[in-house]
Amino acid sequence: MAFRRPFRTAATIVAAIAPLLIVTACSSTDDDTKTEPVVVTDQWVKAAPETEHMTAAFATITNPNDREVRIVSASSDVAGTTELHEVVKDGASSTMQEKKDGFALPAGGTLELTPGGEHIMLMDLKQPIKSGETVTITLRMADGSTQAVKALARDFAGNQEDYQP
Repeated sequence: MAFRRPFRTAATIVAAIAPLLIVTACSSTDDDTKTEPVVVTDQWVKAAPETEHMTAAFATITNPNDREVRIVSASSDVAGTTELHEVVKDGASSTMQEKKDGFALPAGGTLELTPGGEHIMLMDLKQPIKSGETVTITLRMADGSTQAVKALARDFAGNQEDYQP
């Protein structure tokens, strides 16, 4: 009979703490810091003949998260250098410049990357980009996560930017 008492005590303790172990194992603080991927739609790249060394990528980017997501950089399989850019207006003129702090997307917000506005510059092109080709662009977020986006190249006569160095 002395053998049964310690066994019952141990079984009772295990039965009492088992639910706590299961809850602890199933919960994770990582879930609180994970960022869902942004939603990228209407993405495209301006086609670039071999005479051009730069082009730009455009898209609509939506943040489905309940906190800000910051895109801090981008890279591409067709470009040696990729920068996030903005257009700053000064009176009647405007200047394109690197946006060093990245693109901030507020919780539930949407960012439009457009010709003449914020966009992703693809520089030092490794090859011409023909209309109809697909270009892969990888977005890097402030939390270290990345997201690959495929964008279709298309001809675009608007803005007539001169991307020559």
